[in-house]
Amino acid sequence: MVQVDPRPQTGDTVTSVVGTGSDTRNKGLSGNSVGLLGSSVIGISTVAPVYCLTSTLGPTVSKVGLQMPAVFLAGFLPMLLVAFAYRELNKAVPDCGTSFTWSVKAFGPRIGWMCGWGLVIATIIVLSNLAGVATSFFYLLLGELTGNPAVAALDGNKVVHVLTCLAFIAVATAISYRGMTATKGVQYALVGLQLAVLAVFIVMAVIKARAGEFAGSLDFSWTWFDPFAVESFSAFTAGLSLSIFMFWGWDTCLTVNEETEGSKQTPGRAALLAMVVLIGSYLLTAVAAQMFSGVGDKGPGLGNPDTADNVFATLANPVMGTVLGVLLFVAVLASAAASLQTTFIPVARTVLAMSAYEALPPSFARIHPRFRSPGKATVAAGVATGVFYAVMTFLSENVLVDTIYALGLMICFYYAITAFACAWFFRRELRSSTRDLLFKGVFPALGGVVLTAVFLKTLIDMWNPAYGSGSSVFGIGSVFIIGVGLLLVGFLIMLVMQRRSPGFFRGEVLTRSTPAMVVEE
Repeated sequence: MVQVDPRPQTGDTVTSVVGTGSDTRNKGLSGNSVGLLGSSVIGISTVAPVYCLTSTLGPTVSKVGLQMPAVFLAGFLPMLLVAFAYRELNKAVPDCGTSFTWSVKAFGPRIGWMCGWGLVIATIIVLSNLAGVATSFFYLLLGELTGNPAVAALDGNKVVHVLTCLAFIAVATAISYRGMTATKGVQYALVGLQLAVLAVFIVMAVIKARAGEFAGSLDFSWTWFDPFAVESFSAFTAGLSLSIFMFWGWDTCLTVNEETEGSKQTPGRAALLAMVVLIGSYLLTAVAAQMFSGVGDKGPGLGNPDTADNVFATLANPVMGTVLGVLLFVAVLASAAASLQTTFIPVARTVLAMSAYEALPPSFARIHPRFRSPGKATVAAGVATGVFYAVMTFLSENVLVDTIYALGLMICFYYAITAFACAWFFRRELRSSTRDLLFKGVFPALGGVVLTAVFLKTLIDMWNPAYGSGSSVFGIGSVFIIGVGLLLVGFLIMLVMQRRSPGFFRGEVLTRSTPAMVVEE
């Protein structure tokens, strides 16, 4: 087998296509330390399914009512299409920089740099939110176990809350610092616990709903899966934005590709496996919760605005009883804590890759000699998360809430760029087979179009001060200011790095490329 010009000569038989990733660099991470199951578990853990459900069931019902299962499916489809893009790109260029590396090779250094920034800043926001949720549930669980409301009320003390939050961040940083072996062991236990408790909740909710133990209980209906039954397009897009957020994080499977057995095949398979587990868990939980509670705005109804931010705290005892109900609190805490720890993986490895390719200062490319992990990048992510959360908490609760609302903008931003990068990177081979046309071109491009549409619609909605906390600056919604402002901060940092590292931005370090045909002699 020899590499030749991409245009096969007469008489040649095309057998395969490989990526021109010869300029990618070995970062020094510990290879072959994660298998298919471990990679899938890490992807599921980063998404934090139990935490996502308790914080999103209520808001989604408030937007789309009984069509919540339909909206979950609608949010799953663009994520699945983007997952195909990640799988194909990983086969060609298995690099821990993922979105950053691939978009550089497809579109050049500037678009690639901004794509990497979108991933990094989205992850910092999520880390701070996860740490805050873990802290809140920690004190809520202590209050339940001790039967002392004063213990649960400690979460309302801003100083105590922030200090505890910083402690959670420090522990998560330390575990991630010790590399993939430590990470994998912790995740098996935490992910197994939350999925087991979630299964018990689903079964008990359905049984009690069919027994009619709650006045608001509903009979199951297939019409809940009809997206066209949503009252308005605006309500549908709002619910879709929430649904997309619920799937964010599965791509962590790909960021550990250089540490995975079978780095070209296993990460993509793990991502798809994680997606299947997630959509199954979400649909079953949505149906069970609607059957038990209904969508009313009173009591344990899912549409009650007073309980929308923490549905499981309201349903734990009615569905599972006093004893088993505590397990649901434990599951939410485990979900947030597990995700807090694994979410360090994509940000640390993206920063590592950006540094290795001279897009960031070279010091972030240092690998711990014993743990074979990006030590400095991991610590930097932990410090940034702690500072971000502490400053935002003491500055204004509204600012913190609006920053979280702006997260969806960042997610759609870098996922869409990655999806389009796949279609463009493989553009010369899309006519080689129907499979290549669909999985390397049509599906990724379609996923990119959907996410771009959600990005633009969210951008328009964010302009309205009513979006998020309701605060505004000169009549412009604070969520818009924060979302666009964070992207502009990345652009300014890129300009600074362009002066410090001109080689990368001239395309001399990581080159733009397309796959090259491989033909038989």
